[in-house]
Amino acid sequence: MVASIAWPKATVVAKRTQQLASFNAGTDGFKDRDLQPFCFNKSDGLLTASTTPTTLGGDLRSLKDKTGKAFGDENFKAAVDGEITEVSYMFPRPGETEPTAKVSCVTGVGDQGCGVGYYK
Repeated sequence: MVASIAWPKATVVAKRTQQLASFNAGTDGFKDRDLQPFCFNKSDGLLTASTTPTTLGGDLRSLKDKTGKAFGDENFKAAVDGEITEVSYMFPRPGETEPTAKVSCVTGVGDQGCGVGYYK
């Protein structure tokens, strides 16, 4: 699954503003079942793209799962250019309230950290 990070990374580098908007809207092939692309500023952790609209503009670093795991901070620290890091945590599927095992593959893309999350 780690290889799937290549599609958001390549498009963010080429057309940053357009692709962040596509991630948010779920258009241009960026809405595929449970895959959830997201991006954030590497400087301050503010979410610039998310399939969960209520989190846009919020600080990724403050996100914790129901068990108290600070997965947002782990995602933030994992945003290193040229590296792909997996972060595991519990998070509800879209439209659900009970958390499910989830993994995000995260990398750095210039001034952005980007990832794609999938449910196990």
